[in-house]
Amino acid sequence: MDPPTGASSRRSLQGVISAGMFAAIMWGICSLALGQVLGEEAEMERLYLRAEEAIANEDPEGAAMTAGRAALMASQLANSREDHAEAQMFRGASRLFRAQEYAYRALALFERAGGQPPASSGVCQSTRLAEQHIRHSLKLLAGGGLDVLNQHRRQQAQRFHSDAADWVLTINGLNEDFECR
Repeated sequence: MDPPTGASSRRSLQGVISAGMFAAIMWGICSLALGQVLGEEAEMERLYLRAEEAIANEDPEGAAMTAGRAALMASQLANSREDHAEAQMFRGASRLFRAQEYAYRALALFERAGGQPPASSGVCQSTRLAEQHIRHSLKLLAGGGLDVLNQHRRQQAQRFHSDAADWVLTINGLNEDFECR
């Protein structure tokens, strides 16, 4: 194994930025194609995109804070839904955004500590929390009951599931770069 260097930290950040930018572009394209959404859903999407923009601007702390707010908004949407399938979809989105929050927080902590692996236990704990949330998100977004959603909601659920699957790889990459386990 190569000795730990700052290059590993930069590769990690570049990977997160690349994944974030790709997800933000795809999210934006899908959102435009689906038309304008109203109220709290629009705010949730706006926060999601702001988090991706923050990480693209190499601001993992800002990205973590904004992803946390998107998670809170998705949770509120889940709690306000009478339709069980819609509530499940928004709970899955909330877990996805919460996983992103913890991953971004881990990156911010790692950089603040100097960016040299092995990472501190606090950084590794944040990535473990991100792993837990992303696994739960995938279960909710792949779970039964979502097939009763209308086409727009099914597409939303599929997009969230796809993003969550991408984040599994991102979190695994962070764990590897941080030398967590």
